[in-house]
Amino acid sequence: MPEPVPPTDPAAAKALQELLAPARPEAVAIVHEAPAHATTPVVRFARPARPLGSGVDLGSRFASAGAGVGGFGTGGGGGAGWSLGSAFGKYVGGLRKVGLDVSKAIFSPPNCTKVFCDKINLTGAIVKMGCVFDSYAPHMREQDPLRTFLPLEKESTREQIIAELKDSCAEIMVNYLPVGSEEATRFYAGCALEAGIAFVNNIPVFIASDPVWAKRFADKNLPVIGDDVKAQIGATVLHRTIVDLFRKRGVKVERTYQLNTGGNTDFLNMLNRSRLASKKTSKTEAVQSVMNERLADENIHIGPSDYVPWQLDNKICFIRVEGRLFGDVPMELDLKLSVEDSPNSAGVVIDAIRCCKLALDRGIGGVLHSASAYFSKHPPVQMTDDEAHRCVEQFIRGERDC
Repeated sequence: MPEPVPPTDPAAAKALQELLAPARPEAVAIVHEAPAHATTPVVRFARPARPLGSGVDLGSRFASAGAGVGGFGTGGGGGAGWSLGSAFGKYVGGLRKVGLDVSKAIFSPPNCTKVFCDKINLTGAIVKMGCVFDSYAPHMREQDPLRTFLPLEKESTREQIIAELKDSCAEIMVNYLPVGSEEATRFYAGCALEAGIAFVNNIPVFIASDPVWAKRFADKNLPVIGDDVKAQIGATVLHRTIVDLFRKRGVKVERTYQLNTGGNTDFLNMLNRSRLASKKTSKTEAVQSVMNERLADENIHIGPSDYVPWQLDNKICFIRVEGRLFGDVPMELDLKLSVEDSPNSAGVVIDAIRCCKLALDRGIGGVLHSASAYFSKHPPVQMTDDEAHRCVEQFIRGERDC
């Protein structure tokens, strides 16, 4: 059937939604960069999608409503439009995005990712302002306005955010706040709990891997996936693959580092080193967990290194591993990875959302361990990527609960 044009009148939107209710797919609230709430009734429906991002087979249909329209939101929004034909409800963003239709806002500065889908129809989803808390680092105000996000002074209240979530079609909130947003992430996780929606945590603030938060979601029978998204072919998954190969081939790893540079607002935000404690823990543990023997802290260095403005959304990673072969003979490996940062993450997040929806449909709450291990750097239970892939495929087929 042809996709209906989203009505601007809320009553008409609700009527259309009820008319098409048998086909209504899930709605998703996305929190990113300028923190967030969501959503309006979803009134445009997606064609079935092919598997995307992580390589797991999830042929679900999507309509999404969300908050936040930064660089990763552009990758996700473009990816949803390109692969899923998704619709969007209300988003929340910074100064230059508030009041725009999301189809326009995702291309506004400081978003700088490569555009792979530039023909996105007007969605009827208007960007609004949410709550900031600690998601806006003070040094961001000192940057070139075209390079940084600019929050508005007027914010929504917690009560307004929860009310909108409850009144909307949102079933899943996706957290993509800037690294270091500890207070803001816990705020939005709490809003998700109170609104009765699932939570996908893509940043290194520990929610799924915190037993207290994990229990809160389990007590509400709401799925949670996290923490800290593992990109499709990113620095962490590649580093893990290398040291896992060393382990399988009997090579003793003695020292390793991973250095990353980029020119998007993610790297600009991370110039404030005080915001990186959880990020370094997340990335380091992801690599340590697949080694035969843990390295001493002085022999492993993993983390963001610098902001290079002209790189834009191009992330460049340098990995070095030093080890010893048979006969205690030394060997060295140096590797460079260059990727477009935002779409490298977006496809994986879409698959994580799909797994969350499967759990909702099956009445499963609490941490989704297989999905968390496969999609995230810092899950509650670390697995090798091979094992995590096998487990998440079993979850998709309904052969395991979580």
